[in-house]
Amino acid sequence: MFETLGIENLNSSSASFYFALVLGGLFGYSAEKIKFCFRRALINDDRSQALFAWLFALAIATLGTQAVIYKGWVSFENHRFYSSEIPYLAIATGGFLFGIGMIFTRGCISRMTVLAGTGNIRALFVILIFAVTAHSTMKGPLSYLRVVLSEPTIYLGEFAGFTNNSVLQTVSIFIIVIIFLLSINRSQFNIRTYVFSFIIGNLAVLGWLGTGYVLYDEFEPIAFESLSFTRPATDTLFWSLASTAVSAKFGTGLITGVILSAFLSSLQSKRFEIKSFETPIQTTQYITGAMLMGFGGVLAGGCTMGAGISGISTLSVSAFFAIIFIGLGAKLANRRLRLIRKLFFLERA
Repeated sequence: MFETLGIENLNSSSASFYFALVLGGLFGYSAEKIKFCFRRALINDDRSQALFAWLFALAIATLGTQAVIYKGWVSFENHRFYSSEIPYLAIATGGFLFGIGMIFTRGCISRMTVLAGTGNIRALFVILIFAVTAHSTMKGPLSYLRVVLSEPTIYLGEFAGFTNNSVLQTVSIFIIVIIFLLSINRSQFNIRTYVFSFIIGNLAVLGWLGTGYVLYDEFEPIAFESLSFTRPATDTLFWSLASTAVSAKFGTGLITGVILSAFLSSLQSKRFEIKSFETPIQTTQYITGAMLMGFGGVLAGGCTMGAGISGISTLSVSAFFAIIFIGLGAKLANRRLRLIRKLFFLERA
């Protein structure tokens, strides 16, 4: 569709940068306002409100994504989320490690990106270590381990995505909506949470629609993607080191938009505050957590946004699988934090 828009001074790749910049801006502003985070939804004292926000965004994203699929605007037939071979060991291992990592850093990578814009140096440091580790897992020394863990697979064929089956599609949407409705009883009504969660859910839909339909150009194809933070973090790192050789694309625009808008939002709400590490052991813990999330995010096929909100909205089995193990890793690490810290040499035995 992109070639019909009549934009002569931009190609589809460059346009995706500006498109993602807007998406990231809206996400960063919305997420900063309601402290949107999957970790917070699992273990914080205010987890009922946070879980409601996450599930509401998921429900909106799922309904919207399935609607654009139904209209025939996008198709996930050849997308990695619908791969017939599911690397179950890599997804389970990666998800579990990612969950542990976000407990160590006190936030998932999307939350860290938002916090980086609010003056949190710890979060900025986490993003850097996360991006380096993720890139190493994709194309560096850690890629050998990734390949080994990705070898065991299970064949699901057309059942790799529930959209391929009308019954499974309907049941999946119904279950997601029911889970969301049940969460309402555990949370207090807050119009701000409704509004910004609604926006975040729709941003995931717009991501799929924008990259898969509006900016689609058969002569210069771009990646079909939505809100995520694993590959975008590596793309941003690579671009920042070699911008004269590599152009800024969707991922760079997304990360830039999130940080800038979170910065403006925190200034507006007077929450901007420079925060750094307090102790050497805290620094080590955050480094470890960032590395676990970087390695785990690649293995799992995404973070709590990429495999979570955006991934589940496609009704992909691998995305469901990933978010379940992320949750399990986080829950275990939170309940056995001292033991997990000892295993990673962050505390004396």
